[in-house]
Amino acid sequence: MSNAIAEFIDGLPKAELHLHIEGTLEPEMVFTLAERNRVNLSYSSVEALRAAYDFKNLQDFLNLYYQATRALLTERDFHDLASAYLARARAQNIRHAEIFFDPQAHTRRGVPLAAIIEGIGAALDEASRSNGPTTRLIACFLRDLDAADAMRTLDSLLPWRARIVGVGLDSAEANNPPAKFAETFSRARGLGFRAVAHAGEEGPAAFVADALDKLGAERIDHGVRAIEDPELVARLVREQVPLTVCPLSNIRLRVYPDMPHHPVSRLIDAGVLVTINSDDPAYFGGYVNANYRAVQEAFDLTTSDLAALAKASFAASWLEPAEKATKIEEVQLYLQRLDKARAAPT
Repeated sequence: MSNAIAEFIDGLPKAELHLHIEGTLEPEMVFTLAERNRVNLSYSSVEALRAAYDFKNLQDFLNLYYQATRALLTERDFHDLASAYLARARAQNIRHAEIFFDPQAHTRRGVPLAAIIEGIGAALDEASRSNGPTTRLIACFLRDLDAADAMRTLDSLLPWRARIVGVGLDSAEANNPPAKFAETFSRARGLGFRAVAHAGEEGPAAFVADALDKLGAERIDHGVRAIEDPELVARLVREQVPLTVCPLSNIRLRVYPDMPHHPVSRLIDAGVLVTINSDDPAYFGGYVNANYRAVQEAFDLTTSDLAALAKASFAASWLEPAEKATKIEEVQLYLQRLDKARAAPT
């Protein structure tokens, strides 16, 4: 990749719509929090923990992921975690972020829900007062737990209804189809929450259709295996259902063997509304700009292609229409400034 393309990506205004805040927990912070909270870790050093990031599949990753979250105990911990991500986001010119968190991963360890939400929320408020990024918060249900637990979690979130804009579904997809949570999502949508769901990552393309039809999902997180069903792809195009694709995650979890085999380019060419995101960047080798770079290198994307992906990220967001238009205009102005700079005499 040329330096010019890398710099273009770094400066490109963009949104991130698929980001697990727990997945931004870098090994250094794991050890800092563990020491602060007197939590014993299974790893002797930062280097030993990072060396464990060689995952065979999604479950292999989740086993380590949940071990690391044991270090998160207090409101201050969640604040510091979110603040660190938002600082990175600002440096990568992420102008808007829609952030997932997993209440059940913490409450079942005895962490008060208030500590989680108030800690993250304080960091989001600080970002809003200091030139962004703007944010939305999405609470995800763990699909490997039962539906009754998800429903109880939904009830527990209601005091923070003004803070949490939507609900999602994540964790182990195998043997946990979307239909398992149809009642929970129906109630959530009735309460005014918006809905997204992970589908079509390790699960089949049929899970993507079920997330749309049985959960009322407005966006599909991952969704890459939709490429295996031409009729489903046609539906995604026709209904302009966004996919929040996480390329580096898919390679690290061996959904695909390497980037040239990833279907992201074929999905874009088919007309699917694709966005590029980082998922759990502390574990998967890069934040959002690294994902843009990986896709650009694999498929020789032009600056116009990259700008189109950035515009799609805002179009697929839950910003209000006027806010979307403003953010998309930022991308266009960025292109115009670069065009003027290239045309200027040297």
